[in-house]
Amino acid sequence: MRTNRLFQIIYILLHKGTVTAGELAKYFEVSQRTIYRDIDILSLAGVPVYTSKGKGGGISLLQDFVLDKSLLSDAEQNDILSALYGFASVGSADTAPVLNKLSAFFSKNAVPWLDVDFSDWGDSNRDLFEALKAAVLKRRVVAFDYYNSRGEKSRREVEPIQIRFKDRAWYLYGYCLQKEDYRIFKLTRMQHFTVTNSTFVSRPPAFQETRGENKIAGIDIKLQFSPEAAYRLYDTFDASQIQRQENGSFLVSVSWPLDDFVWGFILSFGTAVEVLHPASLRTFIQKKAAEIADKYK
Repeated sequence: MRTNRLFQIIYILLHKGTVTAGELAKYFEVSQRTIYRDIDILSLAGVPVYTSKGKGGGISLLQDFVLDKSLLSDAEQNDILSALYGFASVGSADTAPVLNKLSAFFSKNAVPWLDVDFSDWGDSNRDLFEALKAAVLKRRVVAFDYYNSRGEKSRREVEPIQIRFKDRAWYLYGYCLQKEDYRIFKLTRMQHFTVTNSTFVSRPPAFQETRGENKIAGIDIKLQFSPEAAYRLYDTFDASQIQRQENGSFLVSVSWPLDDFVWGFILSFGTAVEVLHPASLRTFIQKKAAEIADKYK
């Protein structure tokens, strides 16, 4: 923990020039005495850090100081380059120059370990990704119209924390100012997105996150799929959720909240699936199938 804090102190001083012990203590949530002990350790390690008193004083580095690459182990250098390459692969154009400079500084070549293709997003969604990334890094509040799983539209202002990819979809995780709670928003449900001029201070992390607007606990669902659906099953479910039966069919056990996504997903398999449990979902699917059949009479 201390080693990480020492490195962060160096980076902060390199970026800001002069910082007070009180500011560092508040940032790291430690006492000023601890900060001064850290400064002593850095001085003993040969880092040219010094303190000055009076107005405008504080903790600083000598102007000619350059971070010695020997402070980072070979594995740490590789981790930094790999992380930057992964960030560049999602279309971050401003990462490439940094990656090239650090590769030369470390005398290493970044290994192309990750490739992400945003073709399905299109140019407008790529712009959305870049705008979200900038808002997260600069701590700018974002605003957008959002459609929940019931098709209801609402205007939201959110303090963005992370962009997440989960279950074949992109999401924004942040603090919703309207709901006064942490929320996850699916990017494809956003309309009229803007980055505002309002800034925010990072909040303490949520102890329990919620997925989208849905706080309903999942229920146990059992589905039986015919053999011809196998190719979709292993694209959709974890192998631990799938049991192959002696007759060639597949039994799938999941825990999902009962919303529009569930019945729509089940019906997308047509006659290749049967709901075994719960009975209420089985009845609901039967009703929806009858409504569909009525449309084609």
